[in-house]
Amino acid sequence: MKPSRLLLIWLAILLAIGIVLGTLQALDVEVPSSLLSINWGLLLALFALSLLDALRLRRLPSPRVQRQMPGSLALGRWSEVRLEVEHDFDQPLAIQIFDHVPDGLSFENLPLDTELQPGQRSLIGYRLRPLKRGHFTFDTCELNLPSPFGLWSGKRLLNITDHTRVYPDFARLYGGQLLAVDNWLRQLGVRQRQRRGQGMEFHQLREFREGDSLRQIDWKATARHRTPIAREYEDERDQQIIFMLDCGRQMRNQDGELSHFDHALNACLLLSYVALRQGDAVGLVTFASDQPRYIAPAKGMGQLKVLLNTVYDLDSTQRPADYLAAVNHLLARQKRRALAILVTNLRDDTNEEMLTSVKHLNQQHRVLVASLREEILEGLCLMSVQTSPGALAYCETVGYLNARADLHERLITIGTPVLDSRACGLGAELVTRYLELKKAGVL
Repeated sequence: MKPSRLLLIWLAILLAIGIVLGTLQALDVEVPSSLLSINWGLLLALFALSLLDALRLRRLPSPRVQRQMPGSLALGRWSEVRLEVEHDFDQPLAIQIFDHVPDGLSFENLPLDTELQPGQRSLIGYRLRPLKRGHFTFDTCELNLPSPFGLWSGKRLLNITDHTRVYPDFARLYGGQLLAVDNWLRQLGVRQRQRRGQGMEFHQLREFREGDSLRQIDWKATARHRTPIAREYEDERDQQIIFMLDCGRQMRNQDGELSHFDHALNACLLLSYVALRQGDAVGLVTFASDQPRYIAPAKGMGQLKVLLNTVYDLDSTQRPADYLAAVNHLLARQKRRALAILVTNLRDDTNEEMLTSVKHLNQQHRVLVASLREEILEGLCLMSVQTSPGALAYCETVGYLNARADLHERLITIGTPVLDSRACGLGAELVTRYLELKKAGVL
């Protein structure tokens, strides 16, 4: 409970009058005794009135508040939270509301000032923007309630518990369902490469057409029908894709508002959406995380919900990436041949271990390495060098990038394609490469 502005003004006026009267008496100026009596009377009356007002405020019931908020939020996107407030008083009530928002969520329009009408429910709201993923609990809503005479303001803490989850920015994924798949991919900047051959899955027999290759001819059917019969193939739809997501310290770099890890997670979910729409199975395994997680590959759009609920609270750690342990863990779990997409940030200090691990993984699965690069390094290479520290930074940057490029070349030499991408463009580039492999029939 704290004094209101009205009470402070009255106290200031009466104290100022008392100081003036006391000063006049000290200067031997004759002051009517009635003025002193009136001033002290007013002070006592204000004290009694404020005491009575404080007691009445303590007895007032708190307004009822209900919080209306979505059960899930998307990282980095604004959402609205609504507060429904009502009271049982006979007179309008002006209150101030402040909802205690958990750390990790930014907000706008708090505190809220509103006037509650008797017998009516007031609906007010504010905006939330998640800054990190995970599970968040709202425990307390704070009300500043005025006293009946307006001399005090009482703080009431209401225990209103609500929970919400912050997922990766999946709104883009679900929004894609409203568009044709081709138009949606084109808006994302995804390029669908020209097919260079036939898929590997048999579709049907048909008459031989101009442009068909001789390898497509089914000689037994040709002899039976006495006319050239060709086999028609289609892209295989029963492939398995499994993401190997690095959660180590190499993924903690920040580009814009999101870390490399968040960019990588969004890219994995984006490709998962596209692959599931294509009829493929998608799974995920993490490494260098506090609690390694594994999701077996499965088909159907329900798998996207499984992925979201499994990784929404996943975060990067300070641990180094142990590629060999991650590969052994995957090989023990995943027996069927699949496209293993290793999403990481390759550094020059992981050369031999990285190469050994990928060679081992290549024996059973097809591997694609997606390596994120820092945008700041590109900027350093383009800056003009004017000072000795600037020249040293430039040389170190060039040396680092050369070592990184050398590692990429060595991976390509052993038959492992490398996707070197900026973090913000990883999603579109991963989908482009996936469609390229799909059309080529090499998955």
